[in-house]
Amino acid sequence: MNRYFAYIRVSTARQGDLGVSLEQQREAIERYAQRNRMELVQWFEERETAARAGRPVFGQMIGLLKSGRARGVLIHKIDRSARNLKDWANLAEIIDQGIEVHFANEGLDLNSRGGRLSADIQAVVAADFIRNLREESKKGFYGRLKHGILPRPAPVGYLDVGGGQPKAPDPKTAPLVKHLFGLYATGTVNFRDVLKEADRVGLRGHSGKRLTRNGLTTMLNNPFYTGLIHIKVSGQSFLGAHEPLVSKALFQRVQDILEGKTNTRTNRHDFLFRRRLGCKGCGHTLVGETHKGFVYYRCQTRDCSTTTIREEAVDKTFLETFHGLRLPPGEQRYCWQEAQRLKGDNLRQQEQAVASCQLQLKQIDERINRLTDAYIDRLIDKDVFEQRKTALLSERLQAAEALASWEGGKRNIAEELLEILERTDTACLAYETSVVPEKREMVDSLTSNRLLNGKALEISVNSPFDLIATRSKMRDGSPQRDIHRTLRQLLSRIMKTLQRKQESQLSPAA
Repeated sequence: MNRYFAYIRVSTARQGDLGVSLEQQREAIERYAQRNRMELVQWFEERETAARAGRPVFGQMIGLLKSGRARGVLIHKIDRSARNLKDWANLAEIIDQGIEVHFANEGLDLNSRGGRLSADIQAVVAADFIRNLREESKKGFYGRLKHGILPRPAPVGYLDVGGGQPKAPDPKTAPLVKHLFGLYATGTVNFRDVLKEADRVGLRGHSGKRLTRNGLTTMLNNPFYTGLIHIKVSGQSFLGAHEPLVSKALFQRVQDILEGKTNTRTNRHDFLFRRRLGCKGCGHTLVGETHKGFVYYRCQTRDCSTTTIREEAVDKTFLETFHGLRLPPGEQRYCWQEAQRLKGDNLRQQEQAVASCQLQLKQIDERINRLTDAYIDRLIDKDVFEQRKTALLSERLQAAEALASWEGGKRNIAEELLEILERTDTACLAYETSVVPEKREMVDSLTSNRLLNGKALEISVNSPFDLIATRSKMRDGSPQRDIHRTLRQLLSRIMKTLQRKQESQLSPAA
C-alpha cells in the first residue's frame, strides 16, 4: 500500500485566509508525491501555531498513522510539522515504529543516523526560534507598557489611534462609560439595572453587540479607566499615557461595592444633603424625609416657622451658587494670564530669596572662620570671641531658617491661585455630573452656613471663593469699562488671603 497523508499548516487563521502559504505548501507536496509515485489519500490542513503542543488536527493525524490508515505522511518543511520539542518527539516516535515521514522541501533520509541528526538539529533550531521570537515580543510588549501605551485593543470607551500611540477617548462611548461607573457607584442598582441602562443609552461593545454581564464586569474592574494599565498575567501595573475617564475615588467606590465592602442596600435615611442644611430661625439641622416619592428637608423643631424645601430645589440652589463662581470667558482669560505672570514673578522672587539666603550663610561662615583665626592668633581675648561667635551663630540660625522656609516650607501662592481659578471655572459642570459622594465633598469644601430662611436657602461660599462670588461688589463706583483694574484688585485680595492662610499654617502656634 503506497498511501500517504499530506499535512499543511499556517500559524494564524488570517494567514490561511490569504491562501498563499497554504497553496505553496500544497503544490510542493504534490510535486514531491508525483516524483516519488506516492498516492495522497487525505489532506490535513491546520491554521494554528506550532509553538505550543496540542494541535487538534495534527494530533488526529498522528492517531490515524499509528492505527495504520496510511504508510506515512508528507509535510512541506520541518517547521511546518513542529516548532516545539514535544510534537517533534511524537513524530520521532512514529518514525521509530516504521511509519514514513517525508519533507517535500528538505531531502532528508530519516531512516539514517545522519538524516535523523540533521532533522533533530533543525527541529531544535525551530524551537529556539520560537523562544527567541517570544522573548523579543515580550521585550516590545513591556517596552510599550513602560511608555504608558497599551499594546492591545482599546477597551470600550477608547479608540485605537495607531501603533505606538496612547488610546484616545471615544467621543461617543466615553461619556456613556462614565455614566455607568457613576450609576453603579451609587450602590442602589445591580448589574441587571446597569445593563438595562447601557442598552437604553446605546452603549455597545467594539463588535457592535449589546454589553453582556461579563463585559460589564470586565469594564468595572478595569483600572485602565483611571489611567493605570494592569497586566493580570504578571501582576504588574504601569502608569498609562492615556486620558483617564473616571477618578480614582469613583473607581475605588465601585471596587468596594463589587467586593461587598460597602452596604449597597438603599438607606432611606442617607439623603444627599443629610446633616448639611440648617434652619436660620432656630439653628437646628434640617432632617430629610420622603413624601409621595419626593425628598424634603424640614426643621426638627415643632414650633419653628421654617417651611420644608424639596431636595431638587436645594440641588438647584447649589448649582446656581457654583455657576456664580464662574468668570466670563474674557475675565477668566485675563485672570489666568495674570496668574501665570504672578507665578513667574513669584518664582523669580523665590530664586532671588534663596540665592540671598545662601550668600548670607556663606558670608556668616567666612566671618566665623576669620573670628576663629583671630582668636587662635591671640588678636582677641576669649570673652570677645565667645560674644561675637554667639551673635554670628544666632544670625546664621535665622538665615538657615529663612532658607529652609523659601526652599520647602513656602508654596508658590500663584500656583494655588491657578488651582482656585480652575476649580471655579469647572465647579458648576463638576457638580452637575458628579455622583453623590463627590457632590457632598464639593458642598463641604466650597460652602458653609447653608441655612433655610422661609423657602429660600442661603448659602455662604468659603474663602477665598467668596471673593470671586462677590466680585461685582468690588467695583466701588469705578467705570465698568475698567474691568482689568477690578480683576487686579480681586486677584490681589485672593493672594493676600492665601498668604495669610499659609503664614498661619507655618506659624509655631499652628
